[in-house]
Amino acid sequence: MSIKEDHSRFRDIVKGKVKENFKKYVSQGEMIGKREDEFVKIPLPSIDIPNFRYGAKQQGGVGQGDGQQGEDVGDPGQGQGAAGDKPGEHLVEVELSLDELADILGEKLQLPRIEPKGNKNIDTVKTKYNGLAPVGPEGLRQFKNTYKQALKRMISSGYYDPVDPKIVPIRRDFRYKTFKKIIQPQTKAVVIYMMDVSGSMGDEQKEIVRLESFWINTWLKKHYKGLETRFIIHDAAAKEVDENTFFRTSESGGTLISSAYKLAQQIIETDYPPNEWNIYPFHFSDGDNWSGEDTRLCIKLIREFFIPNTNAFCYGQVESKYGSGQFLKDLQKEFPESEQVLLSQIENRDKILDSIKDFLGKGK
Repeated sequence: MSIKEDHSRFRDIVKGKVKENFKKYVSQGEMIGKREDEFVKIPLPSIDIPNFRYGAKQQGGVGQGDGQQGEDVGDPGQGQGAAGDKPGEHLVEVELSLDELADILGEKLQLPRIEPKGNKNIDTVKTKYNGLAPVGPEGLRQFKNTYKQALKRMISSGYYDPVDPKIVPIRRDFRYKTFKKIIQPQTKAVVIYMMDVSGSMGDEQKEIVRLESFWINTWLKKHYKGLETRFIIHDAAAKEVDENTFFRTSESGGTLISSAYKLAQQIIETDYPPNEWNIYPFHFSDGDNWSGEDTRLCIKLIREFFIPNTNAFCYGQVESKYGSGQFLKDLQKEFPESEQVLLSQIENRDKILDSIKDFLGKGK
């Protein structure tokens, strides 16, 4: 079996382990803290491969020392402490790309592919380098791999002299980058996250939003390369912030949800023409609003602006013991079974997967 086949088989095993424990990874967020650009390090229980291990030298016994036939191998040890009732667990960190995680998420939740709107009939061609070959244009020759091939050949043939290590590549040592052309639709997308940061939204509620937004982004990036994100926080007033501030800010005072919707509308009208961009507004709150009048204004904004100009308007209600939860009830009454207004109740971390399905399961 080749190294490539071994590696492919190992990746399949890793993906199987991630799928098996997927809910745990989503709700606990172990992998999010180990994100590096487009890759995530995932802690997995290691699989021990059988091998010989050397133990402490025993006293006497056949096969070592002066042991005689019939002699005891040794006395039982006198160790202290009770025997454990759980196996030891050794963790190994395995790297997966966000693209691979998106595939696992889509398979686990049976998510449909997104059909982007906008310039989907205009294609862009990208070059992806994906391997090595013994032939190719000289501009793509890989010096390091060519040198390694020449070194292996000279060592195996007995011509390598460590005292005078001259490595002379010949034609069959040459290695070249290989590439393929990838055609992608020219589509652009932005996610606008809005979150209530009033006093009733505690650390646990914000952590749920953080975990869910990571997986939402992971899935959308699968369909839109170069996805943009914007962040709005609000209590009685709204402002745009960076990602770190979004998940760390706490405020006190009342909640005026329409302030966030008005700011999101302003951002869209200024920076993201709806005929060119796929737009995804996500709002997270515990469902308290200042007044019924403001809720009616929010419904008006959703109906008259967000529905016509975005792929879908998504509202997630994070349960809090301090929140009334009334806003979700009002939206459910106004937009029953809507294809454009997607609503989700997130009672705790275990409901994050269900909520992602609520938002992304329509393929919008």
